[in-house]
Amino acid sequence: MTFTVFGYGSLIFKPPPHVIKQVPGFLKGYVRRFAQESHDHRGTEEHPGRVVTLIHKEEWDAFSGADAFPQEDTVWGIAYTIDPAYEAEVRDYLDYREKDGYTMETLDIHGLVDGQEQVIIPNAYASCYVGRNDNPSFVGSEPLNELAERIYTSVGPSGPNKEYLYRLADAVRELSPSSHDSHLFALEEKVKALERGESASSV
Repeated sequence: MTFTVFGYGSLIFKPPPHVIKQVPGFLKGYVRRFAQESHDHRGTEEHPGRVVTLIHKEEWDAFSGADAFPQEDTVWGIAYTIDPAYEAEVRDYLDYREKDGYTMETLDIHGLVDGQEQVIIPNAYASCYVGRNDNPSFVGSEPLNELAERIYTSVGPSGPNKEYLYRLADAVRELSPSSHDSHLFALEEKVKALERGESASSV
């Protein structure tokens, strides 16, 4: 067995070490949302930023009345297979990197093979860090304009929150001709509007 970790946030543009194989793929039955506070990377304890987490679609539907994109349930990212000789080291690295409220789950990773959708890595082999809705950093659904303002104004040890947003949006676009994320791209446009001195509600 090899250790494969699915990156859907910063792991897409900042891969883990000792990767021997990587392949674009997607998850079904989940949404990717900026619903997790970041106190240690893209914000501070006094002014937490926002980073993405995965939420099971049925759980998100139960408390996300403010979500502007309720129908999306496909999350594109990258499946990284780690050199077995360094598995323990990489697990420790990821556990530290994702320590702010994230826990590991196993899940099926889907892909397109000859134009057909199928499981390319079954959950027995694939892991992912998820900020479950009962962890202390989970903030749930926020209106997009408020979320854009928070991202625009937040800065942490890893840099501006808006940089995280922009890099993630660019990375998702480059994964596949089919990769798309309306929530992510709408936030990107709103934060860019704030940079231009416009209001987030103008887009």
